[in-house]
Amino acid sequence: MGDNMKDVEDWKGINGQLVSFKNEVEDAQKITFIGSPGVCTPFAELLAYAVRDKESHFIPLLDADDCHEFESKSYGMVLKDEVSNPEGSDVVVLLGGLSMPKYDLNTGDLNALIKDILKSGGKIIGVCFMDMFTKANWLDKVDFDCIIDGTLTGVVKK
Repeated sequence: MGDNMKDVEDWKGINGQLVSFKNEVEDAQKITFIGSPGVCTPFAELLAYAVRDKESHFIPLLDADDCHEFESKSYGMVLKDEVSNPEGSDVVVLLGGLSMPKYDLNTGDLNALIKDILKSGGKIIGVCFMDMFTKANWLDKVDFDCIIDGTLTGVVKK
């Protein structure tokens, strides 16, 4: 599993994250993001925008029956109203919010969902901040091919 992962590339800023993501999914045609509703959705929109030439879907938590496809509009990516089918995805992207303790997500159920929607030979990519998947002890529970992890620091100026 992913517990033997090593740092292979450094990046900075949102653009660096998007370029790293785009490089990791360059051969994919269909991508499904799985994340917490609300918090992860805008991050999935941003990542889907970076690869807007590909078919992208979003599943809130483990509710595949509430999966929706992203659509590119002049102002950005939006989720279509109609429910979509994530099966046959080349890449499943797990967003860090899934690993938040408040969701108490069962990784066995998550792995079963991934198996149902991921094409044979597909990739599992984690996208998070502040090393969330490591802190949640998911590296030995989910077979990540890659994790794109960012560290946030900031300042408020007045």
